[in-house]
Amino acid sequence: MAYEIVDSIPVWGKPDAGAVQQMQTCARTAAHAALMADHHLGYAVPIGGVVAYEDEISPSGVGYDIACGNKAVLLDADSADIKRSIAPLMDDIQRQISFGIGRSNKERVEAELFDDDPAWDIGIAASLKDMAQKQLGTVGSGNHYVDLFTDEKDRIWCGVHFGSRGLGHKLAMHFIRAGGGKDGMLVEPVRLRADSQLGQEYLACMHLAGRYAYAGRDWVCQKVAAILGAEIKDSVHNHHNFAWRERHGGRDLWVVRKGATPCFPEQRSFVGGSMGDISVVLRGRESDEASASLYSTVHGAGRVMSRTQAAGQRRWKKGKSTAKTEGQISRAMMLEWIEVFNAVELRGAGTDESPHVYKRLPEVLAFHADSFVVEHTLMPIGVAMAGAHEFDPYRD
Repeated sequence: MAYEIVDSIPVWGKPDAGAVQQMQTCARTAAHAALMADHHLGYAVPIGGVVAYEDEISPSGVGYDIACGNKAVLLDADSADIKRSIAPLMDDIQRQISFGIGRSNKERVEAELFDDDPAWDIGIAASLKDMAQKQLGTVGSGNHYVDLFTDEKDRIWCGVHFGSRGLGHKLAMHFIRAGGGKDGMLVEPVRLRADSQLGQEYLACMHLAGRYAYAGRDWVCQKVAAILGAEIKDSVHNHHNFAWRERHGGRDLWVVRKGATPCFPEQRSFVGGSMGDISVVLRGRESDEASASLYSTVHGAGRVMSRTQAAGQRRWKKGKSTAKTEGQISRAMMLEWIEVFNAVELRGAGTDESPHVYKRLPEVLAFHADSFVVEHTLMPIGVAMAGAHEFDPYRD
């Protein structure tokens, strides 16, 4: 068995004391709780946490970046051509896609969700519609990215990671406050009766944010394909900050996954590593361990160092950043890692996203090996992220 039971909670990987304490608080009012191998401390509910309720939904559990997730697409581009032109291609990706402070898309993106979703009639959503239209297709900052990869057959893939941007962040803030949420990390998660008016409004807005995140990731992947002059031949797409109504052990449950990827038998998922590590496309399979996790797995490698530890403290004033204290990771250290690993062509990224601050993905995946098979192993050749000094209030 690759997991251990801590106070009735199955925990994969080395237990993080803070995350375990948070999950113990969550488990007191939950039908089931579990921690994936990439778990670490989060707000009220740990990242890498799975919490299930019979009749309640938790905005704290879904988190501030509703519907954050990953999409990977296989492209018919010629690998040799892409590698030969990787520098100008990454320049084009960074130039044509909005990262970080460019929170309004340079292009207006049309989407049916703006016309056909009744959730826009809910007051908080209606107030955010104009902002959401302007931001659709922006990537943001923090650990959000647009990557180019090669797989085991030397084929080109594009992978992206981001969520519902300002729309999801502001919706989450509204419902957490409306549900009586308290500030702090080690606090009770906000729970709403799913059949209450507030619960119904939250669910409608959560699904709206989910459609929005899917549309944004679809647009970015299509944009990258156009930049490369390629067609999309296969795709894998999943949320990892979301809640689903599912049946487990003969019970219908609201399963909240925060930084955890759904991984049902035969379901495909894309899980990203750091800029100096592999990423993978998985296919779920049946096992006792899969059942214990409510058919969930990791969403990434998991942090071992906080942003402040890595990059130091920064002071933001009028959208500009100045250093307050030095961090443990220098840019030279970060660049040396990715040069030795695979000579990754990097655009943007702060040292708080250096490979040094993450676990190694193969080691994390090994804890869950009984619940999936690896379909494709993806090696990064180009990584685009927001710059180190770009301010973005909507990062996860």
